[in-house]
Amino acid sequence: VALLGLVTLSAACGKKAEPKVAPTPVATTAATPVTPPAAAPANADSIARAAAAQREAERATLVNMLAETIHFDYDQFVIGPDDTSRLDQKAAIMVANPALRIRVTGHADERGSDEYNLALGMKRAIAAKDYMVRLGVDASRIEVASLGREVPLDPSPTEAAYAKNRRDEFEAIAGAQVLVAPR
Repeated sequence: VALLGLVTLSAACGKKAEPKVAPTPVATTAATPVTPPAAAPANADSIARAAAAQREAERATLVNMLAETIHFDYDQFVIGPDDTSRLDQKAAIMVANPALRIRVTGHADERGSDEYNLALGMKRAIAAKDYMVRLGVDASRIEVASLGREVPLDPSPTEAAYAKNRRDEFEAIAGAQVLVAPR
């Protein structure tokens, strides 16, 4: 009798099957437009590519501004009025990019001794560095060097060639991978 009661009790506690409910049909009419899902990933990807291309173009422009040479008169190391705006731009870029470091290399034309031209090239590089330091660039971020007359842009023995060769060249040596424009 006890066994019969236990079997009856366990049958009564068993799971009941859930009733099956048919889905309610949704009425669609031709007047209801069906909008496709938004193509967000492709659009976001193209926006990101365009933004990256724009950042790279801005960086290239800033690197080109940094690389612009300045020129000097014969036997001089004074920054001329034509070159102050170039140095102003370089200094502004450096102030806006604290990780940026540059090297200024001074050059001379072929007239004069090797020693004299190396010294003159160094004075030219230091003059550019001092100018940018006065505009707020930390002096430790600007290296200076001189090549004297050893690397002429134009080896011709003409006054026009000499004028091209009396210059300072600028090179980014660190921190130019990501640059922001000065504000």
